[in-house]
Amino acid sequence: MAEDEISRSSHSNPGKSLVNGIKANPASNSPKSSLSVPMGPPVYVDLAYIPNHCSGKNTDPEFFKRVRASYYVVSGNDAANGEPSRAVLDALLEGKAQWGDNLQVTLIPTHDTEVTREWYQQTHEKQQELNIMVLASSSTVVMQDESFPACKIEF
Repeated sequence: MAEDEISRSSHSNPGKSLVNGIKANPASNSPKSSLSVPMGPPVYVDLAYIPNHCSGKNTDPEFFKRVRASYYVVSGNDAANGEPSRAVLDALLEGKAQWGDNLQVTLIPTHDTEVTREWYQQTHEKQQELNIMVLASSSTVVMQDESFPACKIEF
């Protein structure tokens, strides 16, 4: 859609707005239903961060069906807010099962959390079946007065 068509579309339809060229309904409060995204082919990327610190608020199996990455980063470390979410980690398994090919996927948690440890242990057999590897970090980066776990990723 040309830029002037986008502009005309948003002016001629004041009840709706365009988000990234896609009509959105601003009256909707649900993040999952606020965008009407047309179906299309999946996108293949090398590295993808799981949105919103792996929170279940706006990541579901559809994300993993559409965004197919060699590496997914799980950055959540806030159990009180459900980050990372067990439901999102399960959604990775569900989404990956729909790919139709057995591409290697590496999951990179940036924090050692109870949720990721339990998920890893309870679904290890399914992970192996789907060719998903969870990368554990034994390296630490020290910067000024803080230190944190680190992973090295090579392409």
